[in-house]
Amino acid sequence: MPQVLEFSDVVVRRNARNIVDHLNWTINDDERWVVLGPNGAGKTTVLQMADTLLHPTSGTVTILGERLGRTDVFDLRPRIGFASSAMARRVPPEETVLNVVLTAAYSVLGRWREDYEDIDERRALRVLAEWKLDHLADRTFGTLSDGEQKRVQIARAVMTDPELLLLDEPTASLDLGAREELLILLSGYAQAPTTPAMIMVTHHVEEIPIGFTHVLLLRDGQAVASGPIRETLTAEALTDTFGVPIRLTEDGGRFAARAAH
Repeated sequence: MPQVLEFSDVVVRRNARNIVDHLNWTINDDERWVVLGPNGAGKTTVLQMADTLLHPTSGTVTILGERLGRTDVFDLRPRIGFASSAMARRVPPEETVLNVVLTAAYSVLGRWREDYEDIDERRALRVLAEWKLDHLADRTFGTLSDGEQKRVQIARAVMTDPELLLLDEPTASLDLGAREELLILLSGYAQAPTTPAMIMVTHHVEEIPIGFTHVLLLRDGQAVASGPIRETLTAEALTDTFGVPIRLTEDGGRFAARAAH
């Protein structure tokens, strides 16, 4: 179980405040992590460091065996898949779905003058089929629904066979049907033996796909709890994380939480 990510006493400080506060966290290549916490807990900051977009103020971040700050991040980034709403806003709306996924091979958004081989296009079409998007290959990105755009982002993120896959709130803003459709696909992907290590940020336990193995609970930049999901995701830990009494239930591997009044 090789390590793919290690945070050692990591601090990110902004405006005299620790956004991430002495965080220690290790992820192995066979683990699927969900990061939960309230707004401002530091979840997105943690994900940005895992994607080499942000360096810590102090402490060390080691990604795929390379220490952040002592390696060329442009060599490291192609080994990491990242899907977020911020990335979606940078996709040219007139770009076809096929090209949005295909251009991941060159780490660019929007096709220009790159040369792609037949194997690249076949790979892109296969990935689109795996995420139930093959019928949309010729549609433009701007005409898709929110749920379809979310799936295209993930398809692009897995196009290059990453060693680490990062998902920033992939089900945010989706209606019930689109959310459940995406969670079913994510569950199947998470449980496949060839899937890379995964980290998914979310606000809601209801959005944790089946197949995710570990959870990190963050509050004020600190780890409230961290470990295997069956042992770590408890009503007590969620109460400490969100600051209100929480009742947690599970049904068929899916979780639900509500205030314990």
